[in-house]
Amino acid sequence: MRFVLLVVTALFTVFTLGVVAHTGLIGFYEQLLSTPAGWQVFADIVISLSLVLAWMWNDARRHARVWWPWAVLTLMLGSIGPLLYLLLRRSDKQHTLARA
Repeated sequence: MRFVLLVVTALFTVFTLGVVAHTGLIGFYEQLLSTPAGWQVFADIVISLSLVLAWMWNDARRHARVWWPWAVLTLMLGSIGPLLYLLLRRSDKQHTLARA
């Protein structure tokens, strides 16, 4: 599973950087927000990432992990932040072993 997460994170990061390099950051948002369909997608992303941020906050607290860098990364790069959070997160089994 970790390998799949690594591949998805790497491919999505390269794809995102390529799109932003092609359109520019402002151009990206101009294109996204230029149609009602784009506004709907943007609203969906905001709702989804808000739920993910709430989960990350709870998970970080439960595992005594700093939350705010991941929140900033999510607000700046979207799904890349949570993907990296999951990739670098220790499993519950690893947390249990570390406490013993």
